[in-house]
Parts: sequence; structure tokens; C-alpha cells
Amino acid sequence: MNYEEYKKALAQLNSWAHAYYVLDAPLATDAEYDELYHTILEYERENPSYINAASPTQRVGAEVLDFFTKAAHLSRMWSMEDVFNEQDLDEWIERVYKTKRDFTFYCEPKFDGASLNLIYENGILKQAITRGDGAQGEDVTNNIKTIRSIPLSINYDKTIEVRGEVLIKKADFEALNKEREADNEPLFANPRNAAAGSLRQLDPSITASRKLIFYPWGVGHNALKFDFLSQKMDFVYSLGFLRPPLRLTCKSVDEVHKLYGAFIEKRGEIPMMMDGMVIKVDEIALQEELGYTVKYPRWMVAFKFPPLERSTQILSISLQVGRTGAVTPVANVKPVDIDGVTVERATLHNFDEIARKEIRVGDFVTIIRSGDVIPKIIQVQKNRRTGDERVFERPTNCPVCGSELLDEGALIKCQNLKCDARAQASLIFFASKQALNIDGLGKEIIKSLYGAGLIRNIADIFSLKTEDLLKLEGFKEKKAQNILKAIANTKKSELWRVINALGIEHIGEVASKKIARTFGLEFMEAGEEELNALDGFGSQMVKSFMEFARVNKELIKKLLALIEPTADKQEIAPNPLQGKSIVLTGALSISRDSLKSFLESVGAKVSSSVSSKTDIVVYGEDAGSKYDKALTLGVKLMNKNEFKQFLQENDFGTDIFA
Repeated sequence: MNYEEYKKALAQLNSWAHAYYVLDAPLATDAEYDELYHTILEYERENPSYINAASPTQRVGAEVLDFFTKAAHLSRMWSMEDVFNEQDLDEWIERVYKTKRDFTFYCEPKFDGASLNLIYENGILKQAITRGDGAQGEDVTNNIKTIRSIPLSINYDKTIEVRGEVLIKKADFEALNKEREADNEPLFANPRNAAAGSLRQLDPSITASRKLIFYPWGVGHNALKFDFLSQKMDFVYSLGFLRPPLRLTCKSVDEVHKLYGAFIEKRGEIPMMMDGMVIKVDEIALQEELGYTVKYPRWMVAFKFPPLERSTQILSISLQVGRTGAVTPVANVKPVDIDGVTVERATLHNFDEIARKEIRVGDFVTIIRSGDVIPKIIQVQKNRRTGDERVFERPTNCPVCGSELLDEGALIKCQNLKCDARAQASLIFFASKQALNIDGLGKEIIKSLYGAGLIRNIADIFSLKTEDLLKLEGFKEKKAQNILKAIANTKKSELWRVINALGIEHIGEVASKKIARTFGLEFMEAGEEELNALDGFGSQMVKSFMEFARVNKELIKKLLALIEPTADKQEIAPNPLQGKSIVLTGALSISRDSLKSFLESVGAKVSSSVSSKTDIVVYGEDAGSKYDKALTLGVKLMNKNEFKQFLQENDFGTDIFA
């Protein structure tokens, strides 16, 4: 075989593979495919410098990794807002209608899997990254090359991010769990966990054995010149990706609801786990105008399927202690299958909920599970009581440390900061992905370190040595060094990340950023009045923060000295925009995020809606209802040219509209 024959054979083999794995319409027998595959493999062994990156032989056989490296997305991977009923959906649509009424909806399935971002450059798959925190995830390129429904090359030479869901079919999931059961291995809880776990195997050959598939649902960075998302997705599917079993553009709300009903009817027939329908604004221009909240795009929403209900019996009630000391009751129930997931526990929320529903140990109950929502009890079947049921007594002592509990009615708290449960939960959160993201320092390892007495608080993490980790079962030198390197990498972390990692009750990512920007490294000295002045801070948040800072002052000081976080306190010079509430609307010839960042950097607050408290509305073409409301309320209006002139006249030192 010469090189030209190799290229022709490769094209033939890829054609057969696409027909088999993507179209589900085989063009050749297994024997024919295997014969051609080995002919190509033989040529590549003899001519390694001529191996084509798109060859099916490159899908399997990559080296086993020691750990996954972090990788940044070219553009942010957003999460979606969830709605659970028609009223919530209609309210979302009404919010979109405030900007524009005449538009189309793009609807597609919401599959329950692991989100993945594929980056193609010059037609070749360059990198595959898990969602992570939206800005960066883990590089799993070696593994996804084993997924046959992901093209190694596409007929498009510009850089593009193709985003979608890695899934495992329900039948393959059941077969996988049967194999694991036969081998005495722990079973996967559901297909989503199986897909995510298979994607993150350090050995690509394990991923290859799991029969994963990939369905695209969007694009990130791209240079596609289409006016509609549906057109973009048609183009993506034309590149050789799997098409979803149902998708449609709808002109009216009635059509959306009708399609949702069709999705529910097909739910059981579709081979993959599907937990809802995604609804997106189809017009790209309108998407850009609607923009984003802190967490979600305003132009798309996930309409979740109704929860599935089953009956079971409460066997016992156990207590969990979280990092804030809150004691939470959990019902242990007779195992019951709900849509392919074995449920053995259900949340009881709090002790007032137990009293309100008159829940007793031994009761038969109705529980529901919807998507990733923790199963919960919605009804007690009192007609099935026999008299043997037992009332659950409110605890007076911590189930872990035995100290007296503070009873606040609905909430019961352990106040002992040295309680093992509180301490371990704080350590686990501190190292988790949503906090400082210390790679490799997972829940079980922290529990082992704590059990061995090697760590007792978050500052102790930074005192760990190689010999400490080698004391743990299954640890070798390289694994220990990787964890210590990940711990060292937290040095110089952004201050808001450190504040967020402290796990202060009611203080999340957004609040942590406001605290860091306002007070910098002196955040522990912030007073009640100063904290109350922060936008969005309520009395409960302020009380929680001040109590935590007071009790843990010395620990926090020690932690800051160890990490040396980068302070991003904003020193804003007095200016005409400081403290002003500004609304942006219409086409402004600049990205909303860029303009919003600039305005916030000079102390202005950017709001999404016009009210009597709005100071300025900056508008461009097709301003819509926000412009009309500003006129009605007498709010100051400035078009983009007037605002540009205003910035120049007041020496802001930037031409943001350049």
C-alpha cells in the first residue's frame, strides 16, 4: 500500500465507522471493517511519520495518565436555569418578551450526562475539556478519542468549540452494572454518574470499553456567520455528529408546550436518560441583547420533566452534621427503583418538616426524584399505619461529638467548632472544585487524613508532607507529590476564592467577590454597618459572616499568611458614575460584558431592569421596552454617542466604544 492508497482506505474506513456509530446504518460487515482496519494499521506501523490524525487507529492506545491537567475553555461554558412547571416557563418567556416579542424558540432534549467542550483547529480535534467551573475544566482529550461518535477531524478549518453531553445508553448502563456486580465492584448510581466516571478514567482503555456517545447541544467560540442558532446546529450536525432524536423551532408558546408533551411521551422510548427539554431563543442577535445573569444565559432555560413518584417505607432516620453545624435529618428507606436509579435515602429537610408531615419511622411514604434533585418525601400514607410506627424525637445532643445542640426551631445546630463532622465537612468543601479546587485531595483522602490525625483544620492542609500521604493506603510517591503540588498551586489564589472556600454560611461566590473587592485583605475587620451597605447583603448574611470572622480570626490569619492571596480591593476615585444605577438596552456596538465590567470598575451598578431607582439608561438601536419604561418614569436616557461623549468630557481615560 502506498500513501495515496492509504488515504483512500482511510476515507473508506471512516465512512464505514460514521455509518455504524453515528447513522446506525452499517455499510460493511464486522469482518470487512476489521480487515481494512488492520491493513491501515499495518501501513501506519511501517510508516509512522505518515499517520493521519483522523485515523480510527488513533482512538485507542494512549498512555495511562497519572492525573488530569487543567485546561481553559476559549469561551465560558454556562449553566442553565431550570424551571419545573408551565407557570415558571411562561414567566421566563414573559421576561424575554420585555425585550422582543417576535422571535422563535429552538427546542431540543435535555440529556442527563456529563458536559464536554471539544476544540477543533484547522479541522482537527485539538482538545476536549470537561465543564469544570465554566472557565476551566479537565483535559480529557485522550479519553474522548475513544468515543466513536466524536469526529477526530471535521470539514471546517476555523477554530470552533463544539459543546455537548457525553452519555451512556440505558441498556449499556444496565449491562455495565451487571458486569461490576459480577466482579464485586461498586455499582454506578445512574447513567449520568456512569458517563462522568467513565470520562474521567486515567486509563483510556477503560473509557473505550464503556460505550459512551456524544450529542452536541451548542457551540462556544466560533466564527460561523449564521443569524439563527438552529442554523448553527444544522451545520454542526453536518460535520458528522449525532443528531438528537427530537428537536424543533417553535413560533408560539402553545407550540413549545405541545412539543414538551411530545418529549414526555417519548421519554421512555429514547435509549438515553432525558430529564427535560431545553428551550433557547433562536435569534443570535436577540441572545446577545438578552445577555447573562451571574449564573445563567437569559436566553435559554431547561424545562424539567415532572418528577417520578414511588412508594416505599421509612426504615430509620439518621442525622447528618454539615460544615456550618446544621443537623439535617435523612430518611433511610427500603430500596426502590425510580427511572433506573436505586433510591435508598430521602431528605427530610428539617425537624419542623418532620412534625408538619407527622412523619414516623415505619411509615409508608410517597417519594419523588426529578433529575439531580435529591429524593424527597411528599406524602405520608397514614391509611397504611399499623400502630407499630415510632415518633422520631428531636435530638438534644450532636450525633457526632455529643455536645449540646442549639435548637432554633426548624434548624438545630452543633456549636462545637471542633466537632469531627463539622471539621471534616469544612475540609472537604475547602478542597472541592467549587472552592480552591485542590486536585486529587478528594473526600475519601481527606477523611483518611483526618482519621489518621494528620489534619484537623484547613490550615493543616498546607503542613502536609510526602511522608504523611505515604502513610495512607494506596499512596505512592508520585501520587503524593501530585497532591502536594496541587496544594502549592493554591498560593497567590484570588482573595475571593479563599473567602468562598471558608464555607461561611450564606456567603457564596457572588458575596465573596463583593467582600474581596470592597475590603481587600482587611475583610475580617469589616463592621456590621459596612457589610449591610453592600448591595444584596441581608442581616442574616452579615450576622453569619461576622460570627465566623470573630470565632475563626486566628485560623483565617494563619491561612492568609500561608496562601498569600492576591487582593483585588477596588480603590475607586470619586467620579460622576460612582454609585449610579445604570441599565443597558439595545445594540451598543460593544459586548455587554465589556461595558458592564467597565462600569463596575468605576463604581456603578449595572441593573437588568428599569425602575424609579435607575439613574441612567444607555440605549442603542432597537432599545425596546426598557427605553419606553425609562420615558414613563422620567429616567435619564443617553444614546451610545451621548454616553461616549459623557465619558470623554469627564476624563474617564478610556474610549470604551472604540
